[in-house]
Amino acid sequence: MSILIFIIILLVLVLVHEFGHFLTAKKFGIRVDEFGFGFPPKLFGKKYGETEYSINLLPIGGFVKIFGENPDEENTNGPDASRSFVNKPIWQQAIVLFAGIFSNFLLAWFLFSIGFMFGLPTSVGSEPKGYTVIDPHLVVISVLDQSPAEKSGLKSGDKIIFVKNKDDIVLDVNPDILKSFIISNGNKEIEIGYIRGKSKIINNIKIIPITNYNNESSIGISMNEIGIIKLPILQAFKEGLKLDWFVTKGTVVGLYKLIEDSFIGKGSFDTITGPIGMVSIVGDAFQFGFVYLLSFAALISVNLAIINFIPFPALDGGRLFFLLIEKIKGSRLNPKFANTANMVGFIILIILMIFVTYHDVIKLF
Repeated sequence: MSILIFIIILLVLVLVHEFGHFLTAKKFGIRVDEFGFGFPPKLFGKKYGETEYSINLLPIGGFVKIFGENPDEENTNGPDASRSFVNKPIWQQAIVLFAGIFSNFLLAWFLFSIGFMFGLPTSVGSEPKGYTVIDPHLVVISVLDQSPAEKSGLKSGDKIIFVKNKDDIVLDVNPDILKSFIISNGNKEIEIGYIRGKSKIINNIKIIPITNYNNESSIGISMNEIGIIKLPILQAFKEGLKLDWFVTKGTVVGLYKLIEDSFIGKGSFDTITGPIGMVSIVGDAFQFGFVYLLSFAALISVNLAIINFIPFPALDGGRLFFLLIEKIKGSRLNPKFANTANMVGFIILIILMIFVTYHDVIKLF
């Protein structure tokens, strides 16, 4: 089920991206030869007007084939050259390229907004003014590898209901209370009650804290008090846009840090998740509920937009960068150079994806 849901999410995200290219290309009178669902080999297709709409075997996204996107003699100087992408004004080419990226930002905004309408998980204290978080719980955000929490079985998303020792039990738990309770008990065994996913059953685990780098007792988790907030339509779209911007900023900072670390030798594949890892995350999100799945799809949509905006050959950002160079130099780049650079960039991206996928597989064992 997780694989099927992941494929559907990926299909929607990529098709929305490609539809942005498709719509703006049509608007500017650029010939669009094919809009494909999935990737070849082709199963069947139907032509409406000048565009063929195809269904392909590999259901992992889609593509749009725009006449003149990869310059050659036919689309540069042929009989239909006036409708070629490469012969349109640079500003029109830039809009067509950026439209896919922008479409993913719009989709994320829409998904976040729908989430707020149905009830989106929100940390206590960050709710919009005049609204109250419903049913707040202390939630485990992340668990450190090899920590007491991981060894005991705690996972991200678990809701902590109570904590107790031999003499006392605390039911109204928040981050400060739990931290103080762990510190006050030193390295003595404590018991934590939690619920996971949609289950109403309280699970009990026993943990012996360890001393952390601050010389304080710790079980190795980050946590936050999270509840549900439901908003009316207009407020939902307002807050959805704010969340879209917040996630975008956070993703850009995280990506910058990842690239910076890789240049100074601190980069690690542990911080990158590929398709196989995504399937596992989809399964967890689906277990917690539909709104969590919407939020996850929105996060991936933002990531897809940002990655495509990177000025690297074969990505939309790389093609936009080539347009910038052409604008500055006042003439076109050599088509052979541009096409070769995009091909090499595509190969590098495929190799990187293989390495990430391999690392995902290794982490399963």
